[in-house]
Amino acid sequence: MSYISIIFLATVLGLSGCSSIKKLDIFTMEVERQPLNLDKPTIQQLEELKWIIITSKNADEVFKKMEEQGLDPVVFGLSDKDFQLLSKNFAQIRAHMMKLNVMIDEYKNYYESDIINKDNNEEK
Repeated sequence: MSYISIIFLATVLGLSGCSSIKKLDIFTMEVERQPLNLDKPTIQQLEELKWIIITSKNADEVFKKMEEQGLDPVVFGLSDKDFQLLSKNFAQIRAHMMKLNVMIDEYKNYYESDIINKDNNEEK
């Protein structure tokens, strides 16, 4: 008798499990792209520097002029090679800024092209 009740119970559970299977409806919904609110990176207004070139021939004269102007005669120096490296560093920064600007333009073109085209069509 126990085998029969186990088989009966398994059959009932099996059939009731099949009745709970539901068909899933899959559909796609197009979502309109939102405009990007990204500002392009800009270089802030930099302070103007006054470069003083000091050589072994004019060092005394430059220090004397600085003292007359009330400036501390302190020198932060770069060799000609280090100055070239400084120029290369600034060029790399400028190139990176330009690359970021192009990337932002491309992102805006992709994300906002539908909006721009819709606005242009409405104006016509």
